[in-house]
Amino acid sequence: MEIDYSNIKVIGFDADDTLWVNETYFREAEEEVGHLLSHYETPNKIDQELFRMEMKNLPTYGYGVKGFVLSMIELAIELSNGRVSNEIVGKILDIGKNMINKPIELLDGVEDVLKTLSKDYRLILATKGDLLDQERKLEKSGLLDYFHHIEVLSEKQEANYEKLLKHLDIKPSEFLMIGNSLKSDILPLVNIGAKAIHVPFHTTWQHEKVSKKETNGLEYKTVDNLKEILSFIKTK
Repeated sequence: MEIDYSNIKVIGFDADDTLWVNETYFREAEEEVGHLLSHYETPNKIDQELFRMEMKNLPTYGYGVKGFVLSMIELAIELSNGRVSNEIVGKILDIGKNMINKPIELLDGVEDVLKTLSKDYRLILATKGDLLDQERKLEKSGLLDYFHHIEVLSEKQEANYEKLLKHLDIKPSEFLMIGNSLKSDILPLVNIGAKAIHVPFHTTWQHEKVSKKETNGLEYKTVDNLKEILSFIKTK
């Protein structure tokens, strides 16, 4: 069944791995910390334990590089029974700083899409993570002027989106969300009656993965590249 986008007034974009590269740097950091802590455990076990630690700490630290770094340090202390050296802790901190200072690598077609859609729609950025880090990345990206509103959410669940749409004074049927995460950018929107377009990234954080059963029967569109959106979203 063809999806009707004719009522759309506001288009929301996710940031990380939708507009620019992000998850790749987390995978690289996990590999680095695996080497640093290889005296204590195997790389596979370290990966598993780091994910466990991140999940445990999410309610306290939220999303983003800072919480990730704190989880890596806590894991190093735990795996070493408190014997981890100051040198290794310092190297973990350096991993985090390097992640924060990475240049912004825009994904293919991003600026062309934003430039075209911003002429006919109100565009917003709806992302989750550390506020300071997301603001920094947006500033470095050169994309700030395309967005009417920036929202950094603590979570991307139905209630968060409903609150955002109320703040924007629009109905769910007038909102379209575009993002790479089925769990965060697609399913909550479809469930509240909004539209959503899935643009997969080549790697997905384990926490963001969903089963096929969770997406069965839901109406949303998947595209291979952000530029495909311009072929079916009406513009003047």
